[in-house]
Amino acid sequence: MTMLNVGRPTRPEAVAQSQPATLTGGRGLLQDEPLIFELGGWEKTGVDLAEPDLGADDLGDLARNAPIGLPGLSEPEALRHYVRLSQKNHAIDLALYPLGSCTMKHNPRLNEKMARLAGFADLHPLQPASTIQGALALMDQLAHWLKTLTGMPAVALSPKAGAHGELCGLLAIRAAHEARGDARKRVLVPSSAHGTNPATAAFVGYAVEEIAQTADGRVDLGDLAAKLGPDVAAIMVTNPNTCGLFERDIVEIARLTHEAGAYFYCDGANFNAIVGRVRPADLGVDAMHINLHKTFSTPHGGGGPGAGPVVLSAALAPYAPTPWVVHGEAGFGLVEHVEGSASFGRMSAFHGQMGMFVRALTYMMSHGADGLRQVAEDAVLNANYIKARLSGVMTAPFDGPCMHEALFDDAWLEGTDVSTLDFAKAMIDEGFHPMTMYFPLVVHGAMLIEPTETESKAEIDRFCDALLALAGAAKAGDVDRFKGAPFHAPLRRLDETLAARKPKLRWKPEEPALAAAE
Repeated sequence: MTMLNVGRPTRPEAVAQSQPATLTGGRGLLQDEPLIFELGGWEKTGVDLAEPDLGADDLGDLARNAPIGLPGLSEPEALRHYVRLSQKNHAIDLALYPLGSCTMKHNPRLNEKMARLAGFADLHPLQPASTIQGALALMDQLAHWLKTLTGMPAVALSPKAGAHGELCGLLAIRAAHEARGDARKRVLVPSSAHGTNPATAAFVGYAVEEIAQTADGRVDLGDLAAKLGPDVAAIMVTNPNTCGLFERDIVEIARLTHEAGAYFYCDGANFNAIVGRVRPADLGVDAMHINLHKTFSTPHGGGGPGAGPVVLSAALAPYAPTPWVVHGEAGFGLVEHVEGSASFGRMSAFHGQMGMFVRALTYMMSHGADGLRQVAEDAVLNANYIKARLSGVMTAPFDGPCMHEALFDDAWLEGTDVSTLDFAKAMIDEGFHPMTMYFPLVVHGAMLIEPTETESKAEIDRFCDALLALAGAAKAGDVDRFKGAPFHAPLRRLDETLAARKPKLRWKPEEPALAAAE
């Protein structure tokens, strides 16, 4: 008798559907867990601190005159609390993370090991340059490879994320126009663009105008040509775009833009799909941010700091923000200010996110040139495999192969009384994080799936099998399993509209109920 035949059933399909509710709220090894404030421990502490030698007289009104308001937990209590919470979250280490346009790939542990080296992890941004020569050398080498991979002559490392990089690029573009006395007022953005594109342009002070999309999901060249003019400062185009498609007319888009005296800003959020295969400079790009935390490790779902370096063309390089790394006879140094420089200034207080620089360079060096090229090839292959497997049941809004992500609409759900949201919630019961829903907005009921290059065929097949089974259930009329989903998550379906409009962001103790006599 094998272990699988001993005792209770070990396969989910062998367990009866009607299961009694547990008395504790837990599910097997998954413990129910309240808020840390609800665990108790208000009269104790897990840490012994010596009484301070000095008083608090010099603090004045800042001296605390009431309890701090934090529960006191022992070490095992605190550890168990956070482990239990971690078990309620989806993670890339648990299963495929299919969010489209987000590049949720596995983060190699080698990168984390390098980022935790004392020489990098313990740096302080105000240290003298003579004490951080290794870190500056790493930044210089990272800059070299970013310029090599993109074909651009300059890079600004300090932007902290994609939207921050967009701000950097548009500030450089504005500075370039102002330097020649050309005050331009408009920025053109495709209808399928990431929302940060028009938001960034508006933040810089530009009026935003939308470029139409063709029936095959790409920039409408005729509409672009009609809207370009002497007051257009830049266009902002994502390539590959948010529909998961490569802009076939990208060279012509750049030519029309430059002919009008404007600059071409490329949103590099999807660089993972073309890294090692396409150099943006060869496409006519003037500025592009690169999400190090997406293309080169540490997917941003980790919640930690990101990095969005911006590569710049020769026309925009003089306007790059400070600081930048220089190398001379005295070693490496940071240029904070150059008299007479055309730089538009600083993007942040210091030099960028060192931990992300280390991870990104580690990723590049461990992959090598051929490995980075394979990253793009495998990402595109995986997305097209998903599209091929699901297209027989789910409907794709655009014909032909895709790039790094497969896009579906909700046409195939018509008549089922199941919505995109219902389908996504049912995926949670199957153990998968939902794909990006309702984005891009140009596709009705959009479902955007990005598998990335780090998923095996076996894992992608497991994911596709689950979606095909759910699609079959939806078409068979099993509406209840969708409208009530998720059934097996730690929490049932929430009122997401109410949660967004009236979020409870702070825990407050319950007020004691007053007796009638009081």
